[in-house]
Amino acid sequence: MIHVEVVYALPDHQILIPLQVADGTTALQAVHLSGIAGQVEGLDVSAVEMGVYSRLLDGRASPLPQDYVLRDHDRVELYRPLQLDPKQARLLRAARAAEREQRSQVRHPPGKAGRR
Repeated sequence: MIHVEVVYALPDHQILIPLQVADGTTALQAVHLSGIAGQVEGLDVSAVEMGVYSRLLDGRASPLPQDYVLRDHDRVELYRPLQLDPKQARLLRAARAAEREQRSQVRHPPGKAGRR
């Protein structure tokens, strides 16, 4: 038997389920054994992306969840979909910063310092 954890982070809290599983258990099997799908409304474990210690199990650089054989103390992470594309988020932050800068210049226009 090996010790693993299955983790799902929600915006306001994290669900962490420690498990003991048999040697040879895959990441996907551990997720099913954890029962996490019953604790999170709408969580479809067959469609969610998974990783082990932030390493995405995508079938490219790492095996797929159904092929990744867990090792002792592995942490299987279930990833929520992004609500906003990172590129779009950066553009929005830049636009807000430019707007703040523009408002600041209107309130405090560059001028001459007081003379003595």
